[in-house]
Amino acid sequence: KGKCPEDGWDESTIELFLHELAIMDSNNFLGNCGVGEREGRVVSGLVARRHYRLIHGIGRSGDISAVQPKAAGSSLLNKLTNSVVLDVIKLAGVRTVTSCFVVPMATGMSLTLCFLTLRHKRPRAKYIIWPRIDQKSCFKSMITAGFEPVVIENVLEGDELRTDLEAVEAKIKALGPENILCVHSTTSCFAPRVPDRLEELAVICANYDIPHIVNNAYGVQSSKCMHLIQQGARVGRIDAFVQSLDKNFMVPVGGAIIAGFNESFIQEISKMYPGRASASPSLDVLITLLSLGTSGYKKLLKERKEMLTYLSSELKKLADNHNERLLDTPHNPISLAMSLKNLDETNDAAVTQLGSMLFTRQVSGARVVPCGSVQTVNNYTFKGFMSHANDYPCAYLNAASAIGITKQDVDVFLKRLDKCLKTFRKEAKQEKGINEISDANTATEQLED
Repeated sequence: KGKCPEDGWDESTIELFLHELAIMDSNNFLGNCGVGEREGRVVSGLVARRHYRLIHGIGRSGDISAVQPKAAGSSLLNKLTNSVVLDVIKLAGVRTVTSCFVVPMATGMSLTLCFLTLRHKRPRAKYIIWPRIDQKSCFKSMITAGFEPVVIENVLEGDELRTDLEAVEAKIKALGPENILCVHSTTSCFAPRVPDRLEELAVICANYDIPHIVNNAYGVQSSKCMHLIQQGARVGRIDAFVQSLDKNFMVPVGGAIIAGFNESFIQEISKMYPGRASASPSLDVLITLLSLGTSGYKKLLKERKEMLTYLSSELKKLADNHNERLLDTPHNPISLAMSLKNLDETNDAAVTQLGSMLFTRQVSGARVVPCGSVQTVNNYTFKGFMSHANDYPCAYLNAASAIGITKQDVDVFLKRLDKCLKTFRKEAKQEKGINEISDANTATEQLED
């Protein structure tokens, strides 16, 4: 049926299945005589076993989704993976998606592939409208494709940074719709930025006949992000949405899924990919989904959501204990942010020092964002880089409840963060005491004089 099984398979069944696919490839035929330049020859047995002897990769020189006659097993693997992944995307909330394919590139390059495909449809266009998100790969994906990003600054609503719809529409009118390749929006992001207003952007794109590409990097794991995409496609226009394999399915980095609602356009993107491609990302995600089944993946999604609630409540308690606060970002379904205002006021370098302290204590993934940092990316200068705004009101720390996170991860993180913050408070008190003694000595000397 080409669907993800409800109950996961055991490892021996998966291995048997993969070996059956592998013996359909010509490089594994007994008595095969290969006289071409690409015959699936592998000199290392270890490498061959690592890839289950599926050596030919996927696609043909003109289309990453095409079938290779001498690699029937690898081709079947590719078709099945795309079909199973499509089933899981529907299960995760985008029920009207019609087509998708796994591409052996991470999210940034996969977005570039989408933009390059649109180039042929809109030859006059040179701009991409991009509501600002301070993450380099999605920004560089537009530069690499040869387009000029038009950065739309976010608006501050409470603690949240949200899409400035009026600025988007004004820029479209100013530049002319025919000169705009697409709107490049974002779902999953670091708090206090929240997912873009996808429904409203989709309506704007439909009204002005402008394509709409969504960066859904780690949004498959969030029912809210997937609902936004579903609703955007229902009320307006979304041409493609791109998501990472590693962030959503816990496989090694190196693959992404390009999906959409118009099958012919998604096929156009797959045909834009030059040459054959590595089968490793497809193999990794197929093995993972076969071992989990839909019930296993749903369980992970449910646990992730529960851990977000737990992380939020415990981080709020910790923030209160240190006279900080958990920023109010209800529209962000994955990432949280805690202010570091007192730390920032104590010492200019204290905020970044906290980040390095956490990292040396084996806390990975937490982002510490100071005020006022400036960074240049491909000749574009961003003020307040990493905070998604020129002047966010305070420094802060990010933590995310992503798929696979455990209660132990949360508890250990909070314990180590608490210890680091107490160290800063202790040092601040000592410094204050030294200053008070110094001030008292100065006052005494002045009286004696």
